[in-house]
Amino acid sequence: MNDKAKAELAPTGVLRAGINLSNFLLVTGRAANGNPEGVSPDMAHAIADKLGVPVSYVPFKTPGELGDQVDNNVWDIGNIGAEPQRAQKISFTAAYCEIEATYMVPVDSPIKSMADVDRKGVRIAVSARSAYCLWLENNIKNATLVQVSGLDAAYDKFVADKFEVLAGLRPGLLKDMEKAPGMKILDGKFSAVQQAVGTPKKNTAGAEFLAAFVEDAKRSGLVASFIEKHKVKGLSVAPLA
Repeated sequence: MNDKAKAELAPTGVLRAGINLSNFLLVTGRAANGNPEGVSPDMAHAIADKLGVPVSYVPFKTPGELGDQVDNNVWDIGNIGAEPQRAQKISFTAAYCEIEATYMVPVDSPIKSMADVDRKGVRIAVSARSAYCLWLENNIKNATLVQVSGLDAAYDKFVADKFEVLAGLRPGLLKDMEKAPGMKILDGKFSAVQQAVGTPKKNTAGAEFLAAFVEDAKRSGLVASFIEKHKVKGLSVAPLA
């Protein structure tokens, strides 16, 4: 373990971990002392253990708020998605886990697989401006993409107008299935929202340490064990970089 990385990532002697509370897959609860619990806090704790320092959680309501604080010396690592805009000031690891984006269709639909979706006459309802909606805009060539403002509105449109397909993140679609009997979710994914660990750009040795830690955590089964421990559905270990 590199002393320079430790000095950069825990300059106060404690690893201050910025945690995005809005992702209900990665933060699944609160401990008795108020600390966040879930896959993301567990990752931060494991990084602190590897560095040989205690961890202190710095919670944020949204990933945007966490990212905005990069220059204000309030966190040493931040567990959020690696967006290009954020990457101007933050060095990100490769993703450690990903949330699958897939499709929901009626049980008796002729659409049986991912490959069946992008065909003439197929209407896909999707929440506008979501990360996976951008992917669909770039990749759907034959089906009709109908963008609706908000997850609930996309679901309502799908049901009311008897659309062939609803696109969404697997965990959200699992909840939608509870409201809509006679639906199924296709196997596989068309895209994924990825979650990474970031540190301010100045922490070059720290960034190298984090990148290696994340790859090892995926390879060793550590990330998978956190997903299993918290019983999170729809979250999977990201592929090795």
